[in-house]
Amino acid sequence: MRYMATYDLMETLRNTNQWLGATAKTMGAYPAFALAPNPYLQWMQAWGEVTERSFERMVVKPSWGIRTFTCPDGKDHLVQKKLVVERPFGDLLHFEVSGRETQKRKILVVAPMSGHYATLLRSTVKSLIVDSEVYVTDWHNARDIPVSEGKFDVEDYTLYLVDFMRELGPDTHVIAVCQPAPLTLAATAYLAEEDPDAQPRSLTLIGGPIDPDAAATDVTDFGRRVNMGQLEETMIQRVGFKYKGAGRLVYPGLLQLSSFMSMNVEKHSKAFNDQISRVMKDESFDDDPHNRFYDEYLAVMDMPAEFYLSTVERIFKGREIAQNEFVVDGKKVDIGKITTVAVKTVEGANDDISAPGQCVAALDLLTGLPDSKKASHIEPGAGHYGIFAGKSWRNNIRPLVLEFIDSNSGPKVEVAAKKPRKPKAKATV
Repeated sequence: MRYMATYDLMETLRNTNQWLGATAKTMGAYPAFALAPNPYLQWMQAWGEVTERSFERMVVKPSWGIRTFTCPDGKDHLVQKKLVVERPFGDLLHFEVSGRETQKRKILVVAPMSGHYATLLRSTVKSLIVDSEVYVTDWHNARDIPVSEGKFDVEDYTLYLVDFMRELGPDTHVIAVCQPAPLTLAATAYLAEEDPDAQPRSLTLIGGPIDPDAAATDVTDFGRRVNMGQLEETMIQRVGFKYKGAGRLVYPGLLQLSSFMSMNVEKHSKAFNDQISRVMKDESFDDDPHNRFYDEYLAVMDMPAEFYLSTVERIFKGREIAQNEFVVDGKKVDIGKITTVAVKTVEGANDDISAPGQCVAALDLLTGLPDSKKASHIEPGAGHYGIFAGKSWRNNIRPLVLEFIDSNSGPKVEVAAKKPRKPKAKATV
């Protein structure tokens, strides 16, 4: 299936459904039909509104929507996104609160590259901005990256994280959410050997598959059920000419979304039918709970084929991180070399994507780290989403994570000022 035709076919189906929704919405609202009110026409208009919005969101990058923040001074301060590091496959962003003193906590949130945009962590970021300087990895949609920019696999991802950590300095606290947890652990171990002074102070791993076999789920066990040849033939497609990345091999976001939806077909069908009913009764609005959730859930991005395939082959099938055999740029990364970075794992008791046991496995790999710098937490009743963005995060996990960060902050790192160079003596004749 590695052809542009299959990629364009999916985009054509999406575009067609968006058009059908817009047409039904417009026809149902035709003024002449008001002369003979008909429930079917009301349903058609409501169906069209929900359908058009749903299929349109699939190709739109959501906005962060973090515009202002009320500081202790009682005033609303603007929140600006500052580009700290710009790279072809992802940027490092800083959410800067204008007019506020620089906060002592500096937190790097490593967002997943797993089909959704970094904006999936919007509520996580908003909760941390309250009393921290927050930086986020903002990964790009592979369909918009020209082929000339080259490949991007798990090793490139790891080196991106290494560069981001170096940029922020040693007084940084890193929080990795879900998919990037094993690679963030590897990046920290890489720095431990190559550039110890650039290591972060603490590392919090939330619901990540450090050892997928520790407690297999349908998601993490997927790699066991198919071989790499099957995966490449059935999941990888080539971007069509509509986008800047024409010709690039990707794992399409639309294909990923269909997999997400198929896991809970009944739940999603009921949600959309209920929303159509609400629209018919004028009980729906632009920012209602349904639209707020699905505007983000339906917005998907393509992943570089090399990244997707190498993740399955090396993280899930080969378990290179779990067995401490991961190699980056020809160099074996030894997780046991981490000796000063405090590490905490967070898991949800009801997580059906990265089950309890997968993330805490990281602590056994940290053979060089004293037990006093290791911590773990299992949140009762929490699912995968709840441990980083839901009620469990807000009420229990966030305070625990910030407490862990503060207890491992230590003295502020002072950067010595460079001495001015003495002017060279002029030559005399």
